[in-house]
Amino acid sequence: MKILLINPPSLSSISSVLPSALEEERGHNPPLGLLYIASFLKKKLENCDIRVIDGPTENLNYSQLKERIKEFNPEIIGLTAMSFTVIDALETAKLAKAINPQVKIVMGGPHVHIFGKETLDLGNADFVILGEGEKTFYQLAKNIEDEEKLKEVPGLVFYDQEHNLIHTGPAQFIENLDELPFPARDLIDNKKYYSVLGTSNLVTTMITSRGCPYRCLFCDRPHLGKMFRARSPKNVVDEMEQCLNNYGIKEFLIYDDTFTVDRRRVIDICQEIEKRKLNIVWDIRARVDTIDKELLAIMKKAGCERIHYGVESGTQKILDVLRKGITLQQVEKAFKLTKKAGIQTLGYFMIGNPTETKKDILQTIKFAKKINPDYVHITVTMPFPATDLYFLALQKGIIKKDVWLEFAKNPSLDFVPPIWQENLTKEELHDLIKKAYQEFYFRPAYLLKR
Repeated sequence: MKILLINPPSLSSISSVLPSALEEERGHNPPLGLLYIASFLKKKLENCDIRVIDGPTENLNYSQLKERIKEFNPEIIGLTAMSFTVIDALETAKLAKAINPQVKIVMGGPHVHIFGKETLDLGNADFVILGEGEKTFYQLAKNIEDEEKLKEVPGLVFYDQEHNLIHTGPAQFIENLDELPFPARDLIDNKKYYSVLGTSNLVTTMITSRGCPYRCLFCDRPHLGKMFRARSPKNVVDEMEQCLNNYGIKEFLIYDDTFTVDRRRVIDICQEIEKRKLNIVWDIRARVDTIDKELLAIMKKAGCERIHYGVESGTQKILDVLRKGITLQQVEKAFKLTKKAGIQTLGYFMIGNPTETKKDILQTIKFAKKINPDYVHITVTMPFPATDLYFLALQKGIIKKDVWLEFAKNPSLDFVPPIWQENLTKEELHDLIKKAYQEFYFRPAYLLKR
């Protein structure tokens, strides 16, 4: 069986809420979700030929993609789709069906998880996978010719031969993440991946846990599950060592929602890295209330070079509105300790939050300069579909109609993603973002330390 997994070309992405001048080129990350599915299929399916195409990284246009699909002639194509990229995913599905109407198109990702029926109703997609895809995709591929068996596979949405909508319920969570084989990095050109913050030419991403136990108002993860599951320290470091030995990769961007949920596990990972004498560096995402002086010292010694902290706001009022569960004092302390440990910091900030005024935003800019991260990332808050923030926006009339549902039914390039315009207009928020970046990065104190 031939299976082709595609990260669609980025040719028709809907516009971000950021002004175009502030859109960042942050690099290219491996399509980790597809690589996990590929490795799981390679392990489980007999006589299976699997390939991965990463459209954005390979800079493919549709004509080039068409030739690649035609050349391989797969029986199943898997596509990943987020709300911003779903138009490209649908265009890729249409292209594949034009080449071979019999090919089965499987779509997964946050957007289609929420809008499964709407995605199928657009045509060309045959199946939608809900949630974590490894086991569901395997069962789908294994039983692709047996519709009755497919109706028993958890995590699928599809139309049967009588055009009845079949929804088999949520996919089963993979509780023991160690049972998953490492992502199939042998199917991609690892030299093409980089990060603008990276210090080496070879960079890869990793996930050492899934799920997040916190309850932020804006979080777009709950529909994919809040249950926190973590890989064992040995399993994590085994993957790092494999990347180092097989591909020469020495830099790892760990994309866990919060790497530091389990303090003991973090320490064990660091000790395992040191025990094996791995000459690597890595960066993580963490909450300010999960670190301390001792932990930072241990992480630094094991190669941690950067921590991304979700600060979001410089006012306690807004932090509480966003259900962050942290204080400004904790933020200040975390940044101070992290710098003292010799680890770089990146602070994430959001403006345009519920109840937020211009005065609050100016205070956030002031606070960002006070804690003085090495880097900042500032965005306009966007209520993503199926988030508590989005439902609140609908309830309060900030957003007048279910625009994400309308977009799912009729995806269009002229779609404007909703933002929270309560006290400030979109234009005013854009101006404040520009002001924030200018005031932070063009301070004499910041320029001198660079």
